[in-house]
Amino acid sequence: MFEIILKQEMAKSTIVRFDIKAPKIAAKIKPGQFVIIRVNETGERIPLTVADVDSFSGSITIIFQVVGKSTALMRSLNAGDFFKDVVGPLGKAAHIEKLGTVIVVGGGTGIAILHHITKAMKQVGNYIIGIIGAREKGMLILEEEMKSLCDEMIITTDDGSYGQQGFVTQPLEKYLNERHDIKEVYAIGPIIMMKNVSNLTKKFGIKTMVSLNPIMVDGTGMCGCCRVTIGNKTKFCCVDGPDFEAIDIDFDELEKRNSMYIKEEKDALLFSIK
Repeated sequence: MFEIILKQEMAKSTIVRFDIKAPKIAAKIKPGQFVIIRVNETGERIPLTVADVDSFSGSITIIFQVVGKSTALMRSLNAGDFFKDVVGPLGKAAHIEKLGTVIVVGGGTGIAILHHITKAMKQVGNYIIGIIGAREKGMLILEEEMKSLCDEMIITTDDGSYGQQGFVTQPLEKYLNERHDIKEVYAIGPIIMMKNVSNLTKKFGIKTMVSLNPIMVDGTGMCGCCRVTIGNKTKFCCVDGPDFEAIDIDFDELEKRNSMYIKEEKDALLFSIK
């Protein structure tokens, strides 16, 4: 059993943060890796990339959006409650090294995953330019945490309610046109966002890394559900990723696979509310 030691409802209560007591995982997990959580004995296995770790308190931070029955059940828990299972670390850690100037781009709950990677990038001495975005101001998360890590930061909102109006690709393109010292871009967010970032950086020949979140079941490479096509080869996100170089990813296939069960997720959530 794994105790929830902190709960924070973010972004209109549709995004939730939990700090979970998991000292063995906290001692080993690295940026980019994930855990699989099960609420109870009959619960669904939910993969979540860790947003932060506190090795002193032995806790890990997860941040998720409520999209279906299982995440709604998770939101109903509070500090002092317990998860049945938290398994990890899983997946490969992000490759962190001192490169010079790095741009990190985050959208939606992808900012949570980006936070852990940005923290590591900063610790090894990189100059960090951050670009984070959301549909509207009320959906933006981890603004202050990202500001504390970035040497420069720009915020965008689709509706213009905060920061610059538009998408994260607009300030990214401006940076790419004006600066010639950018060594890498790390982009994490909705599939369409990562696809558009990849299409943009490809024109400039800049290495771009993304974190993928396909449908996943066992998290150990046995079920094959998380397969993605990269450079005409099949990869499993759970053991080969979740981080990959963006240039060869078949984002269209990934988007189709991830949308297969949207109706079932919505129906399950409505049924659980009734």
